[in-house]
Amino acid sequence: MAQGSGDQRAVGIADPEESSPNMIVYCKIEDIITKMQDDKTGGVPIRTVKSFLSKIPSVVTGTDVVQWLMKNLSIEDPVEAIHLGSLIAAQGYIFPISDHVLTMKDDGTFYRFQAPYFWPSNCWEPENTDYAIYLCKRTMQNKARLELADYEAENLARLQRAFARKWEFIFMQAEAQVKIDRKKDKTERKILDSQERAFWDVHRPVPGCVNTTEMDIRKCRRLKNPQKVKKSVYGVTEESQAQSPVHVLSQPIRKTTKEDIRKQITFLNTQIDRHCLKMSKVAESLIAYTEQYMEYDPLITPAEPSNPWISDDVALWDIEMSKEPSQQRVKRWGFSFDEILKDQVGRDQFLRFLESEFSSENLRFWLAVQDLKKQPLQDVAKRVEEIWQEFLAPGAPSAINLDSHSYEITSQNVKDGGRYTFEDAQEHIYKLMKSDSYARFLRSNAYQDLLLAKKKPESEQGRRTSLEKFTRSVLLF
Repeated sequence: MAQGSGDQRAVGIADPEESSPNMIVYCKIEDIITKMQDDKTGGVPIRTVKSFLSKIPSVVTGTDVVQWLMKNLSIEDPVEAIHLGSLIAAQGYIFPISDHVLTMKDDGTFYRFQAPYFWPSNCWEPENTDYAIYLCKRTMQNKARLELADYEAENLARLQRAFARKWEFIFMQAEAQVKIDRKKDKTERKILDSQERAFWDVHRPVPGCVNTTEMDIRKCRRLKNPQKVKKSVYGVTEESQAQSPVHVLSQPIRKTTKEDIRKQITFLNTQIDRHCLKMSKVAESLIAYTEQYMEYDPLITPAEPSNPWISDDVALWDIEMSKEPSQQRVKRWGFSFDEILKDQVGRDQFLRFLESEFSSENLRFWLAVQDLKKQPLQDVAKRVEEIWQEFLAPGAPSAINLDSHSYEITSQNVKDGGRYTFEDAQEHIYKLMKSDSYARFLRSNAYQDLLLAKKKPESEQGRRTSLEKFTRSVLLF
């Protein structure tokens, strides 16, 4: 197949710094297309088809493409393979030779592979001057199959008016390309003409078709600040020149005001204050989290004694419902404060520990507020008053220790009680228990005894050493 990778067509090559955020996706698609064209590894058969009084070179059928996708990408559903083929065709990597609708059909429709020179990863956002050269060149070739469609003729007229000052240069460029094309083999020239037209079907689609090429994310960002975008020769923004001037409405340009500057300063200050993490730190945290919870994931570690969802043994559910937790379950309480709060047995053990320290009112208040959020609407007001009298009112029997700010907000909320009246107070108590009581609970003999209760027999010294290592690890984490 003639790829024409060395053909010096007037197509805008993008700066690598302005590459699409989907460049990785393009690379994956191009890897599939490369394998699809490789005869040595069982690619799609590319052949020349004889037609009435002519030959159609370097084509494949839609059925061949769909079958290859199903076989080599392990796709069982033909509909899914057709959908994937249409997504690839929408980006211009493969195109039908009979029309300009970039979709995939599972039939005998003939398709042709796009030359790598015109792949989206190499030819990103061509300019309107390139489009003008292409249309002007089409008018010079005087061939029925290259005649301009109505919308193309209208585009050419608009571009000629817009580029009136440099139309002579555009005409000379088109004329030079036509001379180069005439020196090529007839079959190769026919293929290249179809590939170039398919390229513009993607970047200047037929009216009514969607432009599938995505804009660079930084350009999208600039479009949100129209006062920073200069007006182009067409009366449209520079970032929207990838669209045909037929379909793009001009946008009025206004001067920058003091309010615009203030908004920009506010936005930049917000960006400076944002907490950013290095990717290496995020990756380390994700790996640590995965390793920590690996033994609790039934897809990775088989459940003991067995997974009741795939077997008839419900012993695992009985163990989970038991008030005597397993060593693995107790170990999980040390991962985070939320782990112990969402486990009924863990809450009971933590409550006993708080009672021994005479601070159980904190957890009881937190649980009462959680229960309030689930109450029917007609019972909310009564329950709010009960919680206030028990934990926050002057002389309350189980008074909790709140800071003045949270107490003042809660006092105002109680006057018009709702399910979230105690939200600020609950958050304060949560942080207090997490930073103080929870840390002491992990170091307490009660928690250590629970950890050791279900362990396999071993020396007392070894048991205590492993326990201390685990306790230190969960506290550091």
